[in-house]
Amino acid sequence: MSIETLVKRIQNIMRQDAGVDGDAQRISQLVWMLFLKVYDAKEEFWDFEEDDFESILPEECRWRNWAIDEKDGEALTGEDLLDFVDNKLFPTLKAIEVDAHTEKRKAIVKYVFEDANNYMKNGTLLRQVINVLNEVDFTENEDRHAFNDIYENILKDLQSAGSSGEFYTPRAVTEFMVEMLQPKVGEKIADFACGTGGFLTSALNYMNDQIKTPEDQEIVQRNLLGIEKKPLPYLLAITNMILHDIDAPNILHDNSLSKNVRDYKDEDKYDVILMNPPYGGTEESIIQNNFPVALQSSETADLFMSLILYRLKANGRVAVVLPNSFLFGDEKGKTAIKQKLLEECNLHTIVRLPEGVFSPYTSIATNLLFFEKTGATKEIWYFEHPLPEGYARYSKTRPLKKSEFEIEKSWWGNREETKYAWKVSVEDVVKANYNLSFHNPFLNHEDYSNKSALDLIQELNQSQTKVVSLLKSLESKLL
Repeated sequence: MSIETLVKRIQNIMRQDAGVDGDAQRISQLVWMLFLKVYDAKEEFWDFEEDDFESILPEECRWRNWAIDEKDGEALTGEDLLDFVDNKLFPTLKAIEVDAHTEKRKAIVKYVFEDANNYMKNGTLLRQVINVLNEVDFTENEDRHAFNDIYENILKDLQSAGSSGEFYTPRAVTEFMVEMLQPKVGEKIADFACGTGGFLTSALNYMNDQIKTPEDQEIVQRNLLGIEKKPLPYLLAITNMILHDIDAPNILHDNSLSKNVRDYKDEDKYDVILMNPPYGGTEESIIQNNFPVALQSSETADLFMSLILYRLKANGRVAVVLPNSFLFGDEKGKTAIKQKLLEECNLHTIVRLPEGVFSPYTSIATNLLFFEKTGATKEIWYFEHPLPEGYARYSKTRPLKKSEFEIEKSWWGNREETKYAWKVSVEDVVKANYNLSFHNPFLNHEDYSNKSALDLIQELNQSQTKVVSLLKSLESKLL
């Protein structure tokens, strides 16, 4: 049975339950059960490997002791199952005591259940969901790796994930960005808005052949950091890390923007940063005050760009997803951030992605920015990712595929101008008041016949922004 079919079976069962209202609650419901099942599989391994292993869970709360149906008529179901989950399981897990001496692999149980809830009100339907989940054996390597497919299928149905620009990055994009940065064992790697952990798992997969010893595994685990503000993706990220053999995931349930950037020291900086920061959202003044006045912005993505600059090591490497509005925006904070970026780092490449890469969550056109803290920018290479023949845009049913990045990969190490690639000097960027939105000079941008309405609206907005900027400049000279 395919993973997609399994997830649909579970969701169809949940739709019959009056207590579960909408996709978001269905996913939250599925995720806490998925976590406990995955955690039980890891405990089974730890039990085998370690003579003195003791679970932080009371025996009756371990998945193996309440969720397995042996088909002998003894499995909890109906009101008995509901009573156990609501009045025993959840209160016990939320009340687990942890302190500075608690192993992280054990403490995460409490952390993930602090914001979890059981929404289902029908114990018979709850038993059916659990039985379907038990068809996946996470002690088996093949089923463990199927988890990526499980949560990607889950997220396809979570339309609300696109609110305020908080999208989940397609695996084709995360893998391409990771391959271009080439992370290595021993390097500190971070995602300060990690969502479900897509960039971190792509980095782990990339480094898999480099991990030769248990010591290597410990180094990777120690050097990997994810921070996620929202409880649902945080729980998914924790589960995802565990399935990738990160037994004590360094995933923090926190807001990366809540600390004053002036307080970061060398030990808080990273060699590799991979991110798709939330964009479209706004931040309150209390968050903006964590940044120097010149860099303050109400836009979330702008503040994350500043954060990256403060937490990037010398010679460190970054790949980040940003909307077009960051490139051409000329608000005071945004311009200052771009100036700081170009003066402190080498912004060597911008890959311009077409409309629809993040469908169904948004149709906004996005860009992949690659830079290194190796000195100031002298020139920026642009690469306009071409749509496959016959495509007007990407969509949910016609997504971007990993193989389509081969054109960028073949060009990357031997750069020359083509109909997709061109370069711009930093002097031209400065003359344009740090506007980074340079059109492909080899394409006729006056031909609007093949452009979507969204493309035209975005270009109109860009033109209006430039006009307003020029008028303000002229007004200041006349006053």
